[in-house]
Amino acid sequence: MKKFTLIFTIALLGCCLITNAQQSQKKYQVYGAAFYNLENLFDTINNNGKYDLEFSPQGARQWNAEKYWSKIANMAKAISHFTTQSTPKGPAVIGVSEIENITVLQDLVNHPLLKDWKLQIVHHNSPDRRGVDVAMLYNPRFFRVLNVTNATVKVEGYESFRTRDQMCVTGLMGGDKVSVIVNHWPSRSGGEERSRYLRAAAALRTKLTVDSLLKDDPNQGIIIMGDLNDDPYNESVAKVLGAKKQKKNVKQGELFNPCWNMLDKGIGSLAYYGGWNFFDQIIISDYFLSDRDSGKLSYFKTSVLNFDFLINPKGQYKGYPLRTFSGGAFLNGFSDHFPVEAYFVKKVK
Repeated sequence: MKKFTLIFTIALLGCCLITNAQQSQKKYQVYGAAFYNLENLFDTINNNGKYDLEFSPQGARQWNAEKYWSKIANMAKAISHFTTQSTPKGPAVIGVSEIENITVLQDLVNHPLLKDWKLQIVHHNSPDRRGVDVAMLYNPRFFRVLNVTNATVKVEGYESFRTRDQMCVTGLMGGDKVSVIVNHWPSRSGGEERSRYLRAAAALRTKLTVDSLLKDDPNQGIIIMGDLNDDPYNESVAKVLGAKKQKKNVKQGELFNPCWNMLDKGIGSLAYYGGWNFFDQIIISDYFLSDRDSGKLSYFKTSVLNFDFLINPKGQYKGYPLRTFSGGAFLNGFSDHFPVEAYFVKKVK
């Protein structure tokens, strides 16, 4: 009897090993969707009057060719590290903000550290008073653009208000239809409470875009990314946009914000007065919350890409993102924000 039991146990173990081996042979393609606030990526030409003077050789920052090309090299270095073992050629899409024009992006994607990726650019000139825009870079190996629209943020009673337009790029990622909305919501200039209504207006504009997309085609994934200048729990994100903290609470047509739980754990994308904020968020629609063996793109995880070289190593702001300027002094750093990336998987047939 003991001999039979031993033989049965070995046979059962063998079946388990075969099953596990079969499962391990399942292959998944990983796609990344990243966002990075490039912190004032301006050229050296003053073509926007007083708003652009600061970033010119005659301005307070003495923004010259040497500093500009150093900034381009630093941004290229940072983005070149947006790789993993599963994404050796980087993300499928990269949303960016605080860029002056398409020329600075052309210089960026043609830098030797990125040139082999053959990144393509989607850009639109916004009405923002400072002249900064949002844009999207994409790798044509992993993403194919189908349509691009841009929505202007309007604030009732403030017809003269100007901020960044919101860019929506619809395309195919892994064969799935995906719409990426790139944002840079109004800042907290003047204080969080006094400027709250501006971000509520921006959130409403994003929500209207989401509703329109889903009405047109419910069978698509939506990725909202950007510097929202609010945290996941703030009213603009949690209530106006309606991005939920827990996956289990997300119903059809609703949004999930994985950054909320990350912030609860002390993880953030920028630091302010000793505390962390998570302004640079990636929010996804319920489309991506299906099982990874469903045949659709499935959400895997989100990471803050806080590489060591992006962190200030010393001084008052030790541990903060290493920015380009601090207190008017040129630090030759990167950005006051860390990049963020979400990963999606799809089973290879």
